[in-house]
Amino acid sequence: MLHNIRVVLVQTYHPGNIGASARAMKTMGLTDLVLVNPRQFPDPEASRLAAGAEDLVDQARLVASLEEAVADCVQVVGASARLRSLPLPHFDEPDAMAGELVTHAVHDPVALVFGRERFGLTNDEIRCCSHQVSIPANPDYGILNLAQAVQVLAYEVFKAWRRRPGSGYRPPRPAGERQPTREQLAHFHDHLSRVMQASGFLTQPHARTEAQLQALFARARPSRRELSLLRGLLGSLEK
Repeated sequence: MLHNIRVVLVQTYHPGNIGASARAMKTMGLTDLVLVNPRQFPDPEASRLAAGAEDLVDQARLVASLEEAVADCVQVVGASARLRSLPLPHFDEPDAMAGELVTHAVHDPVALVFGRERFGLTNDEIRCCSHQVSIPANPDYGILNLAQAVQVLAYEVFKAWRRRPGSGYRPPRPAGERQPTREQLAHFHDHLSRVMQASGFLTQPHARTEAQLQALFARARPSRRELSLLRGLLGSLEK
């Protein structure tokens, strides 16, 4: 689905903003970058500011017009800081836009369009879009850098995608934070019981004490790494 979501940059002035936008895209799983008449591209500054997303910069497609960039798209959302009088549907909230865009992207290409750094999209370019979206910001100073705007809207799209049933998204977790299996917990409690009895803490089986300790560790929810540390402590005490 994310492969169907295209980011279109129109006549970007600074090549570094292309690289920074590619980086913003890649962090949110977007890979389809189209450039409409950039002032200077290719350029080493674009690759430098991509910072790990050079592959998106290298694969970016160059086209001569916005019409060409979005010809196969079923929904085209133009990002605009200024309210326009054009009779296009307007999303006041990016999350509402993202939810609809992701729904269309299940089956067909869609696009997010960003204009020039200095004055954004022209009215003629807005007419190439099916919708507009604005990013709510400080009314006294609502100016976002191009790459910042790409990052905000790309994040909203990624959030809408990962919250869909069946997205399969799982946040990465360090191995040390993974929860232990029931078998690992059972071995720990058996080990703890042996040490308590060998140390004289329990002189006879005492189900209530052991149950209370099991409840204590259930509330604490030790990770696999922490459980291994406790097993090491018990092993040391046994020696």
